[in-house]
Amino acid sequence: MATPAELRAGLGYRPQFCADLFANREKIEIVEVIADHYLDASREKRAELDLLADHFPIVPHGLDLSLGSAEGVDPVYLKKLAALVARLDPPWWSEHLAFTRAGGISIGHLAALPYTQEAAEAVARNVETVRRAIPTPLILENPTVIALVPGCEMDEAGFLTRVLELTGCGWLCDVTNLYTNAVNQGVDLEAELDRWPFERVVQFHIAGGRRLRGLLMDSHDAPAPPEIWSLLEKILPRAPNARAMVLERDENLPPFGDLVEEVAHARAIGRLCR
Repeated sequence: MATPAELRAGLGYRPQFCADLFANREKIEIVEVIADHYLDASREKRAELDLLADHFPIVPHGLDLSLGSAEGVDPVYLKKLAALVARLDPPWWSEHLAFTRAGGISIGHLAALPYTQEAAEAVARNVETVRRAIPTPLILENPTVIALVPGCEMDEAGFLTRVLELTGCGWLCDVTNLYTNAVNQGVDLEAELDRWPFERVVQFHIAGGRRLRGLLMDSHDAPAPPEIWSLLEKILPRAPNARAMVLERDENLPPFGDLVEEVAHARAIGRLCR
């Protein structure tokens, strides 16, 4: 059996957290930054990023690379992203297994891909282009899927596995997205855990959400519920190569101490289950 990698627990950075983050520096072992917030950054934003990088291990998380776009990635965007990753020199960086642009038009959100061989091969081509510009290891995040695209040739577990095989990428396993998709699509996720490539996990995302019109939404506006923590406990023993767990929160921000407690809870689960 493989020896588990060191597993750090941390937080997705938001500017509102800055002072509290430094006041609790010893309790946050890794910080994830949204790459897009720093691609055309002011001097003040660049100084903010440098300050974070001086005090925390940093991993950048991209939003708009559009790895699923059939026409390829935007070379201007890629050049800016490459410069940021080179500046931070992180152990890995991440993007979503989705597309945000089609036909040269930005659609403004992370859109689900059809679960087909053709789509998987398009992602692989784009990842190869990205690797020529950014040699730092890339890991791919599983997004939420409100509605399945017609014409799927496989399910989500099969598609993710195929993409990781073709690209050689690691997995940013968003536990909340896994749970959300399973509930919304009526899938018994726990009965199918053996079908997911958890050995490829490098990082986890953990967040809370809410229901809207009968659907679970990955809204990042609440504490992670017990169901998410329970699922993380079941996944962790299957993910010996995971190196980080990152808590995400964007709306309804609580006192920072509440976030620190959630990070500590993730750390405790990691120690118990690894």
